[in-house]
Amino acid sequence: MSTTRNAYVYGNTVRKPDVRIDVYQKPTHKALREIEGENKRQKKMHMSMLYVAFLACATLFLGYSLISYIRLQAEITSSVDRIGYYEQELNNLTLANDDEYSKMINAVDLEEVRRIAVEELGMVYADSDQVITYTRENSDYVRQLKDIAD
Repeated sequence: MSTTRNAYVYGNTVRKPDVRIDVYQKPTHKALREIEGENKRQKKMHMSMLYVAFLACATLFLGYSLISYIRLQAEITSSVDRIGYYEQELNNLTLANDDEYSKMINAVDLEEVRRIAVEELGMVYADSDQVITYTRENSDYVRQLKDIAD
């Protein structure tokens, strides 16, 4: 019998067994898998300069795109605000124009105009044979190119 097998160790620490790996010993499959796994982990952690440059370019492009998008959104917002302002100004000017037009129309007394035309200027209403009807090509205005024969 061996005395080391049943030997009692005194003290508070256990001695480490002598583990020496023989350099000439062939590695086991488990050891090879551990080495391959470690190599794969190191390759995964390592980034090439080309990949880093690609990521930097992609980040710069994304940043530029986002800044451009935000700038365009701000321009659209300011354009919408300007359009609203100009629409309000157009409405105000239209109302003011309509008010002035109404004042001008109401200021003219049509009965007084008729009285002056008939009594002072000697104008008369047209007879039915003096009325000439025509059709207009556009509805904006009529241009008289020559005198109408009596």
